[in-house]
Amino acid sequence: MTAGACRDFALKYQLSDWTVFSVSLPLQMSSVKVAERAPPERQPGPPDSPLAAGSEGFLVRALPIAETLSPIGAAGDYLRYVQLQYRHCIIDFRSSFADYQKKFSSKTRSTINRKVRKYAEHSGGALSWKTYRTVEELREFLPLAREVAKKTYQEKLLDAGIPESERFVREMESLAAQDQVRAYILFDRERPVSYLYCPADEGTLIYAYLGYDPDYMKLSVGTVLQWLAVEQLFGEGRFRYFDFTEGESEHKRLFATHELLCANVLFLRNTLKNRILAHSHWRTGRFSAWLGDTLDRFGIKAKVKRFLRFRHKSSVGARSEAAIITR
Repeated sequence: MTAGACRDFALKYQLSDWTVFSVSLPLQMSSVKVAERAPPERQPGPPDSPLAAGSEGFLVRALPIAETLSPIGAAGDYLRYVQLQYRHCIIDFRSSFADYQKKFSSKTRSTINRKVRKYAEHSGGALSWKTYRTVEELREFLPLAREVAKKTYQEKLLDAGIPESERFVREMESLAAQDQVRAYILFDRERPVSYLYCPADEGTLIYAYLGYDPDYMKLSVGTVLQWLAVEQLFGEGRFRYFDFTEGESEHKRLFATHELLCANVLFLRNTLKNRILAHSHWRTGRFSAWLGDTLDRFGIKAKVKRFLRFRHKSSVGARSEAAIITR
């Protein structure tokens, strides 16, 4: 395994979706691609790359592990901090949509189909949605997606809705010119209500940005759009995998064909400062988990969730952070 270039990584200290503060660490970052996974490791070590000048260590995302790791320990000369452990969900497109549907129970298939029919009835008797893949189509897609994103939870609290920066637009158009992106929008007549944006990397579509209008939450528009997109992708046969990326959610588990235990692991220079950062960050996460469990015992967890996520008329999306409400 080799590491990427050294970049600043924000180690966020969070309570639920509220970032109390963050610490910037210069790290050499890499991610294990779905199509290149080696067998899971029991005691993973740092990448083979030398430590760059000014680097505090390495960050390896989506590292397959054979079993749950202790959060903090030693890995040779490095301090190993397991920032996140999760079931990594993917869809394998190397079959047919008919075969894919067999993974669902009859009850689940019925529930999904009912949601699709219900939304079609709501929107005038027919589904209105569109796939975007060319440069011209993506230029049409982005303003519509941004119209939805401005209303979402990610945009309001995490600044993680689909971007509109010049850099993002250049990257999006470059990918489109190479047929390396798929994007989707679900409409209510002319109104965009949900979007999904997926760049591709070596045959794998990445679950990059998803958002929906909170006014349509009860109509499950995110689920409806995901189902339509997956059916279209199976029929297209262009891509091998759909990567739901890090973190867990019911949405990802519902649609995935495979799950693998993975971790985001920091291999840090074993200094006093980095030991303090790792231990304090881990303890902050533990406190968040305890607080979430406490709220759950008192029966107010769902109310707090609604307050935190929807006080700004928001919605749930692909870049949600691991927090007390989602555990």
